Amino acid sequence: MTTFFGYKNNSMEDAMTNHNQDKYVISLYDYTGEALKPWAEAGYKCIAYDIQHTEQRTELFDGGGYISYIYADLHNIGTLDKIYDSMTGREVTFAMAFPVCTDMAVSGAAHFKRKREADPLFQRKAANYAIWCAELFQALDCPYFIENPVSVLSTLWRKPDYSFHPFEYGGYIEPDQAAHPKWPDYIAPMDAYPKKTCLWTGGGFTMPDKSPVEPETGHSRQHLKLGGKSMKTKNIRSATPRGFAQAVFNANCATMQDLRYRKMVYEACVIPNETT
Repeated sequence: MTTFFGYKNNSMEDAMTNHNQDKYVISLYDYTGEALKPWAEAGYKCIAYDIQHTEQRTELFDGGGYISYIYADLHNIGTLDKIYDSMTGREVTFAMAFPVCTDMAVSGAAHFKRKREADPLFQRKAANYAIWCAELFQALDCPYFIENPVSVLSTLWRKPDYSFHPFEYGGYIEPDQAAHPKWPDYIAPMDAYPKKTCLWTGGGFTMPDKSPVEPETGHSRQHLKLGGKSMKTKNIRSATPRGFAQAVFNANCATMQDLRYRKMVYEACVIPNETT
C-alpha cells in the first residue's frame, strides 16, 4: 500500500495569511472612509466614527479587512471615553481625525465676528474637539495625525507639524486608476489639485515622501464645483485624497513600524558596541 504525504507550501500559506486581522485603525469625524481604505485592503479592522452614520454598516475588502461605519457624537467627550474603553486591550496600529473645520478655517474668517457675537467661545470649543482627539490617540499609544485646513487651530492649540497639497502625493495613484472612483466630476485625476492641508501628529507618525504630479492649471474643479453648504459638497471636500491616504499607509503600516523598531533596537544595542 502506498502512502501519499501532502506537501505543505509554507511560503504560499504564509502569503495567504492575513497578518493584520487583529490590528485596528480608527478614524474620527470620518464619513467617507477614504483614508481607511488602504488599511482595510491590507487586512486591518478599520472603524470610521461620525455623527452622520445613522445606520451602522460594514464594508468588506478583498484583503480580508473591513471598514465599520459607526455613529458617534464626537462633540460629547463621553463618546471618546467609550471609544477608548472599546479599544482597550486591542492593538490599535494607527489613528486619524478630521475634526470639523467650519469654525476654525481661515477661509471662513468673514463669518467669525457674527459667530463670536452669538458665542464668544465658539472657536475654543472647536479647538477642544481636535485636542480631545489627540488626547485619545495618546492614551491609545499609537501613531496618529489630526487634519485641518489652514486654521486658527495653529494659535489656539499649537503649530502644525506638517502641511501638504493633494497633488504632491498624486504619484501614489496607479495611472490606470487616475480617475476618482466615486467623484470623477469633482476631483481631478491623480489628485492633481492644490489645497493646503495641515497635520498635527504624534505617537511616532512618519510623514510620507512626496510623489508629485502636475496640478491642473487655473482653478481646480474642487474649487469650482464644491462650493456651497450642502452636506454632499462638504463631505467630498473633506474626503482624504487617495494618493495621500496610500502614502500614509505605506509609511506607517505595521510592517514599517516593525522595521523602524528593529532599526532602533539595532542602533541602540549594536552600534555602540562597535567601539568596544
